[in-house]
Amino acid sequence: MSAIKQFQVTFDCAEPERVARFWCEVLGYVISPPPAGFASWEEFNRSRAPEDGGAWCACSDPTGVGPRLFFQRVPEGKVVKNRVHLCVRVGTGLVGEERLAVLEAECARLVPLGAVRVRLLYDGNDSCIVMQDVEGNEFCID
Repeated sequence: MSAIKQFQVTFDCAEPERVARFWCEVLGYVISPPPAGFASWEEFNRSRAPEDGGAWCACSDPTGVGPRLFFQRVPEGKVVKNRVHLCVRVGTGLVGEERLAVLEAECARLVPLGAVRVRLLYDGNDSCIVMQDVEGNEFCID
């Protein structure tokens, strides 16, 4: 049996760079370097056919711990709830009102970046906030 050492999460989207930059802000990630042989993403995109420029973008955890996120342009828009979503873990180990306060503070930070608050799930002890990114992909703050 082989052991998986790395994985990447791929998002289908309309504007790969815009969505990648949103997630960089959320997670403290950085845009990945351009492909080998190119000094910048702009140079890489100019080398491609106009319809292929900006077709994808990637970002990564600068500490090397988290998975790489890859964003690829697709022609169709999002029409249903995603079946996989990211959970942004900001309240680990906290419970009750203390946990809720941390989640609400993170929500308040993300809304000006383009995130949309969908709903709060709170049972008096555990909680999470369901949100959407700049293209409507669901994620949770928990």
